[in-house]
Amino acid sequence: MAVLSKPAAEPKFGFSPIPVIDISDPESKQAIVKACEDFGFFKVINHGVSSELVSVLEQEAVKFFSLPKSEKTQLAGYPFGYGSREIGRNGDVGWVEYLLMNANLDFGSVPFPGIFRNALSEYTTSVKKMTCHVLEMITDGLGIKQRDTLSKLVSDSNTDSMFRLNHYPPCPLINKNTNGGKNVIGFGEHTDPQIISVLRSNNTSGLQICLTDTSWISVPSDPSSFFFNVCDSLQVLTNGRFKSVKHRVLANSRKSRVSMIYFAGPSLTQRIAPLTCLIDNEEESLYEEFTWSEYKNSADNSRLSDNRLQQFKKEPVNDS
Repeated sequence: MAVLSKPAAEPKFGFSPIPVIDISDPESKQAIVKACEDFGFFKVINHGVSSELVSVLEQEAVKFFSLPKSEKTQLAGYPFGYGSREIGRNGDVGWVEYLLMNANLDFGSVPFPGIFRNALSEYTTSVKKMTCHVLEMITDGLGIKQRDTLSKLVSDSNTDSMFRLNHYPPCPLINKNTNGGKNVIGFGEHTDPQIISVLRSNNTSGLQICLTDTSWISVPSDPSSFFFNVCDSLQVLTNGRFKSVKHRVLANSRKSRVSMIYFAGPSLTQRIAPLTCLIDNEEESLYEEFTWSEYKNSADNSRLSDNRLQQFKKEPVNDS
Protein backbone atom coordinates (compact mmCIF):
# COMPACT_ATOMS: atom_id res chain seq x y z
CA MET A 1 0.00 0.00 0.00
CA ALA A 2 1.52 3.30 -1.13
CA VAL A 3 1.68 6.29 1.19
CA LEU A 4 2.04 9.85 -0.01
CA SER A 5 3.48 13.02 1.43
CA LYS A 6 1.42 16.18 1.77
CA PRO A 7 0.77 17.83 -1.64
CA ALA A 8 2.57 21.06 -2.42
CA ALA A 9 0.74 24.38 -2.26
CA GLU A 10 -1.47 25.05 -5.25
CA PRO A 11 -0.22 27.62 -7.76
CA LYS A 12 -2.41 30.41 -9.07
CA PHE A 13 -3.99 30.29 -12.48
CA GLY A 14 -6.36 33.25 -12.70
CA PHE A 15 -8.95 32.70 -10.00
CA SER A 16 -8.38 28.94 -9.87
CA PRO A 17 -5.41 26.58 -10.26
CA ILE A 18 -7.35 24.66 -12.92
CA PRO A 19 -8.15 26.34 -16.27
CA VAL A 20 -11.91 26.62 -16.84
CA ILE A 21 -13.06 26.62 -20.47
CA ASP A 22 -16.50 27.64 -21.76
CA ILE A 23 -16.74 25.51 -24.91
CA SER A 24 -19.95 27.25 -26.00
CA ASP A 25 -17.70 30.22 -26.84
CA PRO A 26 -15.71 29.71 -30.09
CA GLU A 27 -13.17 32.24 -28.84
CA SER A 28 -12.15 29.78 -26.10
CA LYS A 29 -10.01 27.84 -28.60
CA GLN A 30 -6.82 29.68 -27.64
CA ALA A 31 -7.53 29.15 -23.95
CA ILE A 32 -7.81 25.39 -24.58
CA VAL A 33 -4.47 25.36 -26.42
CA LYS A 34 -2.80 27.24 -23.57
CA ALA A 35 -4.29 24.86 -20.99
CA CYS A 36 -3.00 21.87 -22.99
CA GLU A 37 0.47 23.42 -23.15
CA ASP A 38 0.71 24.58 -19.53
CA PHE A 39 -1.28 21.95 -17.65
CA GLY A 40 -2.33 19.16 -20.02
CA PHE A 41 -5.61 19.47 -18.16
CA PHE A 42 -8.69 21.72 -18.06
CA LYS A 43 -12.29 21.92 -16.87
CA VAL A 44 -15.12 22.32 -19.36
CA ILE A 45 -18.37 24.19 -18.67
CA ASN A 46 -21.44 24.84 -20.84
CA HIS A 47 -20.79 21.46 -22.43
CA GLY A 48 -24.34 20.56 -23.45
CA VAL A 49 -24.35 17.07 -21.89
CA SER A 50 -27.63 16.44 -20.09
CA SER A 51 -27.29 16.67 -16.31
CA GLU A 52 -30.26 14.29 -15.98
CA LEU A 53 -28.47 11.69 -18.11
CA VAL A 54 -25.32 12.03 -16.00
CA SER A 55 -27.35 11.66 -12.81
CA VAL A 56 -29.10 8.51 -14.06
CA LEU A 57 -25.81 6.88 -15.05
CA GLU A 58 -24.24 7.71 -11.70
CA GLN A 59 -27.23 6.25 -9.84
CA GLU A 60 -27.07 3.06 -11.88
CA ALA A 61 -23.32 2.80 -11.30
CA VAL A 62 -23.83 3.17 -7.54
CA LYS A 63 -26.46 0.41 -7.66
CA PHE A 64 -24.07 -1.88 -9.49
CA PHE A 65 -21.15 -1.29 -7.13
CA SER A 66 -23.50 -1.87 -4.18
CA LEU A 67 -24.19 -5.44 -5.35
CA PRO A 68 -22.59 -8.37 -3.51
CA LYS A 69 -19.09 -9.05 -4.80
CA SER A 70 -20.16 -12.51 -5.96
CA GLU A 71 -22.58 -10.89 -8.42
CA LYS A 72 -20.12 -8.25 -9.61
CA THR A 73 -17.35 -10.75 -10.26
CA GLN A 74 -19.61 -12.56 -12.73
CA LEU A 75 -18.63 -9.73 -15.08
CA ALA A 76 -14.90 -10.07 -14.39
CA GLY A 77 -12.46 -10.46 -17.26
CA TYR A 78 -9.37 -8.85 -18.75
CA PRO A 79 -9.25 -6.33 -20.26
CA PHE A 80 -12.99 -5.68 -20.10
CA GLY A 81 -15.51 -6.16 -17.34
CA TYR A 82 -15.37 -5.85 -13.55
CA GLY A 83 -12.17 -5.54 -11.58
CA SER A 84 -11.22 -4.84 -7.97
CA ARG A 85 -7.93 -3.63 -6.47
CA GLU A 86 -5.76 -4.97 -9.30
CA ILE A 87 -5.10 -2.41 -12.05
CA GLY A 88 -3.77 -4.06 -15.19
CA ARG A 89 -1.64 -7.21 -15.19
CA ASN A 90 1.66 -5.92 -13.84
CA GLY A 91 1.26 -5.66 -10.10
CA ASP A 92 -0.39 -2.24 -9.70
CA VAL A 93 -3.11 -2.11 -7.04
CA GLY A 94 -5.37 0.58 -5.64
CA TRP A 95 -8.30 1.22 -3.33
CA VAL A 96 -10.74 0.94 -6.24
CA GLU A 97 -13.22 -1.26 -8.06
CA TYR A 98 -14.25 -0.61 -11.63
CA LEU A 99 -16.09 -1.52 -14.81
CA LEU A 100 -14.12 -1.20 -18.06
CA MET A 101 -15.89 -1.36 -21.42
CA ASN A 102 -15.34 -0.69 -25.10
CA ALA A 103 -17.05 2.68 -25.67
CA ASN A 104 -18.31 1.53 -29.09
CA LEU A 105 -19.91 -1.55 -27.62
CA ASP A 106 -23.51 -2.39 -28.38
CA PHE A 107 -24.66 -1.92 -24.80
CA GLY A 108 -27.85 -3.81 -25.60
CA SER A 109 -25.80 -7.00 -25.25
CA VAL A 110 -24.45 -6.09 -21.80
CA PRO A 111 -26.11 -7.99 -18.89
CA PHE A 112 -27.18 -4.81 -17.07
CA PRO A 113 -30.69 -3.53 -16.33
CA GLY A 114 -32.26 -1.66 -19.24
CA ILE A 115 -31.94 1.74 -17.57
CA PHE A 116 -28.21 1.17 -17.05
CA ARG A 117 -27.69 0.01 -20.65
CA ASN A 118 -29.57 2.97 -22.10
CA ALA A 119 -27.71 5.45 -19.88
CA LEU A 120 -24.35 3.97 -20.91
CA SER A 121 -25.23 4.24 -24.59
CA GLU A 122 -26.60 7.79 -24.39
CA TYR A 123 -23.77 9.02 -22.17
CA THR A 124 -20.94 7.69 -24.35
CA THR A 125 -22.65 9.11 -27.46
CA SER A 126 -23.00 12.56 -25.85
CA VAL A 127 -19.47 12.63 -24.48
CA LYS A 128 -18.04 11.47 -27.80
CA LYS A 129 -19.81 14.38 -29.53
CA MET A 130 -18.45 16.83 -26.93
CA THR A 131 -14.95 15.37 -27.28
CA CYS A 132 -14.96 15.81 -31.05
CA HIS A 133 -16.10 19.43 -30.59
CA VAL A 134 -13.23 20.11 -28.18
CA LEU A 135 -10.70 18.48 -30.52
CA GLU A 136 -11.95 20.68 -33.37
CA MET A 137 -11.55 23.74 -31.15
CA ILE A 138 -7.99 22.60 -30.52
CA THR A 139 -7.21 22.32 -34.24
CA ASP A 140 -8.68 25.80 -34.75
CA GLY A 141 -6.52 27.12 -31.90
CA LEU A 142 -3.41 25.51 -33.40
CA GLY A 143 -4.14 27.07 -36.78
CA ILE A 144 -4.59 23.72 -38.54
CA LYS A 145 -6.63 24.22 -41.71
CA GLN A 146 -8.35 20.82 -41.75
CA ARG A 147 -10.66 21.16 -38.76
CA ASP A 148 -11.29 17.43 -38.32
CA THR A 149 -7.57 16.52 -38.25
CA LEU A 150 -7.85 15.31 -34.65
CA SER A 151 -11.57 14.62 -34.28
CA LYS A 152 -11.64 12.18 -37.22
CA LEU A 153 -9.17 9.98 -35.32
CA VAL A 154 -11.77 9.24 -32.62
CA SER A 155 -15.13 9.72 -34.37
CA ASP A 156 -15.50 6.49 -36.34
CA SER A 157 -17.30 3.43 -35.00
CA ASN A 158 -14.13 1.32 -35.35
CA THR A 159 -12.07 3.41 -32.93
CA ASP A 160 -10.56 1.84 -29.85
CA SER A 161 -12.17 4.21 -27.35
CA MET A 162 -12.82 2.96 -23.81
CA PHE A 163 -15.25 3.82 -21.05
CA ARG A 164 -14.50 3.20 -17.39
CA LEU A 165 -16.58 3.53 -14.23
CA ASN A 166 -14.48 3.74 -11.06
CA HIS A 167 -15.74 3.37 -7.50
CA TYR A 168 -13.50 4.33 -4.58
CA PRO A 169 -15.17 3.13 -1.34
CA PRO A 170 -14.52 4.96 1.94
CA CYS A 171 -11.13 3.79 3.16
CA PRO A 172 -10.91 2.94 6.88
CA LEU A 173 -7.14 2.39 6.61
CA ILE A 174 -6.58 6.15 6.46
CA ASN A 175 -7.58 6.46 10.12
CA LYS A 176 -5.64 3.45 11.32
CA ASN A 177 -2.69 4.10 13.58
CA THR A 178 -0.63 1.73 11.44
CA ASN A 179 -0.91 4.15 8.54
CA GLY A 180 -0.21 7.25 10.58
CA GLY A 181 -3.27 9.00 9.16
CA LYS A 182 -1.54 9.45 5.80
CA ASN A 183 -3.04 9.18 2.32
CA VAL A 184 -3.89 5.88 0.65
CA ILE A 185 -3.62 5.48 -3.12
CA GLY A 186 -6.95 4.93 -4.85
CA PHE A 187 -5.42 4.86 -8.33
CA GLY A 188 -1.66 5.26 -8.78
CA GLU A 189 0.07 8.00 -10.74
CA HIS A 190 0.00 7.55 -14.50
CA THR A 191 -0.66 9.18 -17.84
CA ASP A 192 -3.39 8.00 -20.20
CA PRO A 193 -2.11 6.50 -23.47
CA GLN A 194 -4.99 7.54 -25.76
CA ILE A 195 -5.52 10.91 -27.48
CA ILE A 196 -7.68 12.67 -24.91
CA SER A 197 -9.71 11.51 -21.91
CA VAL A 198 -12.82 13.02 -20.38
CA LEU A 199 -13.58 12.69 -16.69
CA ARG A 200 -16.66 13.38 -14.63
CA SER A 201 -17.00 12.49 -10.94
CA ASN A 202 -19.44 12.90 -8.08
CA ASN A 203 -19.01 15.52 -5.37
CA THR A 204 -16.09 13.76 -3.65
CA SER A 205 -12.53 14.99 -4.10
CA GLY A 206 -9.47 12.80 -4.60
CA LEU A 207 -8.12 13.54 -8.08
CA GLN A 208 -4.70 15.18 -8.28
CA ILE A 209 -2.57 16.27 -11.23
CA CYS A 210 1.18 16.69 -11.44
CA LEU A 211 2.54 20.04 -12.61
CA THR A 212 5.60 20.54 -14.78
CA ASP A 213 7.63 21.32 -11.64
CA THR A 214 6.65 17.83 -10.35
CA SER A 215 4.44 19.20 -7.54
CA TRP A 216 0.94 17.79 -7.11
CA ILE A 217 -2.27 19.81 -6.83
CA SER A 218 -5.76 18.64 -5.90
CA VAL A 219 -8.56 19.12 -8.40
CA PRO A 220 -11.69 20.53 -6.70
CA SER A 221 -14.67 18.26 -7.39
CA ASP A 222 -17.39 19.66 -9.64
CA PRO A 223 -20.07 17.13 -10.63
CA SER A 224 -21.64 19.55 -13.12
CA SER A 225 -18.48 19.88 -15.24
CA PHE A 226 -16.13 17.68 -17.24
CA PHE A 227 -12.35 17.51 -16.97
CA PHE A 228 -10.14 16.85 -20.00
CA ASN A 229 -6.71 15.18 -19.86
CA VAL A 230 -4.16 15.42 -22.65
CA CYS A 231 -3.01 11.85 -23.31
CA ASP A 232 0.27 10.39 -24.60
CA SER A 233 -0.84 10.12 -28.24
CA LEU A 234 -1.87 13.79 -28.36
CA GLN A 235 1.52 14.75 -26.93
CA VAL A 236 3.12 12.91 -29.86
CA LEU A 237 0.71 14.36 -32.44
CA THR A 238 1.64 17.88 -31.27
CA ASN A 239 5.35 16.93 -31.15
CA GLY A 240 5.55 17.60 -27.42
CA ARG A 241 3.81 20.98 -27.51
CA PHE A 242 0.96 19.55 -25.44
CA LYS A 243 1.82 17.67 -22.25
CA SER A 244 0.28 14.35 -21.30
CA VAL A 245 -0.64 15.02 -17.70
CA LYS A 246 0.35 12.63 -14.92
CA HIS A 247 -2.51 12.17 -12.45
CA ARG A 248 -3.59 10.01 -9.50
CA VAL A 249 -6.50 9.51 -7.12
CA LEU A 250 -6.32 9.46 -3.32
CA ALA A 251 -8.80 7.44 -1.28
CA ASN A 252 -11.23 9.21 1.03
CA SER A 253 -11.76 8.11 4.63
CA ARG A 254 -15.45 9.07 4.84
CA LYS A 255 -17.08 9.30 1.41
CA SER A 256 -17.16 7.12 -1.66
CA ARG A 257 -16.11 8.54 -5.01
CA VAL A 258 -17.62 7.53 -8.35
CA SER A 259 -15.95 8.66 -11.57
CA MET A 260 -16.71 8.13 -15.24
CA ILE A 261 -13.89 8.33 -17.78
CA TYR A 262 -14.20 8.32 -21.55
CA PHE A 263 -10.87 7.49 -23.19
CA ALA A 264 -10.95 8.75 -26.79
CA GLY A 265 -8.63 6.50 -28.75
CA PRO A 266 -7.99 5.91 -32.47
CA SER A 267 -8.41 2.70 -34.44
CA LEU A 268 -5.85 -0.02 -33.79
CA THR A 269 -4.23 0.49 -37.20
CA GLN A 270 -4.00 4.28 -36.93
CA ARG A 271 -0.45 5.56 -37.27
CA ILE A 272 0.60 8.12 -34.64
CA ALA A 273 3.35 10.63 -35.41
CA PRO A 274 3.89 14.38 -35.06
CA LEU A 275 1.57 16.25 -37.43
CA THR A 276 3.60 17.56 -40.35
CA CYS A 277 1.67 20.84 -40.27
CA LEU A 278 3.09 21.53 -36.80
CA ILE A 279 6.77 20.96 -37.63
CA ASP A 280 8.98 22.50 -40.32
CA ASN A 281 10.73 19.30 -41.32
CA GLU A 282 10.91 15.66 -40.33
CA GLU A 283 14.22 16.15 -38.54
CA GLU A 284 12.39 18.22 -35.91
CA SER A 285 10.14 15.31 -35.03
CA LEU A 286 10.72 14.21 -31.42
CA TYR A 287 9.03 10.81 -31.75
CA GLU A 288 9.20 7.71 -33.88
CA GLU A 289 6.00 6.82 -35.68
CA PHE A 290 3.95 3.95 -34.22
CA THR A 291 0.53 2.43 -34.61
CA TRP A 292 -2.01 2.74 -31.85
CA SER A 293 -1.98 -1.06 -31.53
CA GLU A 294 1.80 -1.02 -30.94
CA TYR A 295 1.54 1.69 -28.32
CA LYS A 296 -1.46 0.09 -26.62
CA ASN A 297 0.41 -3.22 -26.31
CA SER A 298 3.41 -1.38 -24.89
CA ALA A 299 1.17 0.37 -22.34
CA ASP A 300 -0.52 -2.90 -21.37
CA ASN A 301 2.89 -4.43 -20.61
CA SER A 302 4.07 -1.53 -18.44
CA ARG A 303 3.53 -0.39 -14.87
CA LEU A 304 1.20 2.55 -14.22
CA SER A 305 3.98 4.99 -13.37
CA ASP A 306 6.25 4.06 -16.29
CA ASN A 307 7.15 6.70 -18.89
CA ARG A 308 5.68 4.83 -21.83
CA LEU A 309 6.71 7.41 -24.42
CA GLN A 310 10.39 7.13 -23.58
CA GLN A 311 11.05 4.18 -25.91
CA PHE A 312 9.45 6.06 -28.81
CA LYS A 313 11.48 9.25 -28.42
CA LYS A 314 14.04 9.92 -31.12
CA GLU A 315 17.68 10.19 -30.16
CA PRO A 316 19.02 13.75 -30.41
CA VAL A 317 20.92 14.42 -33.63
CA ASN A 318 24.63 14.90 -32.98
CA ASP A 319 25.98 17.56 -35.34
CA SER A 320 29.62 17.09 -34.32
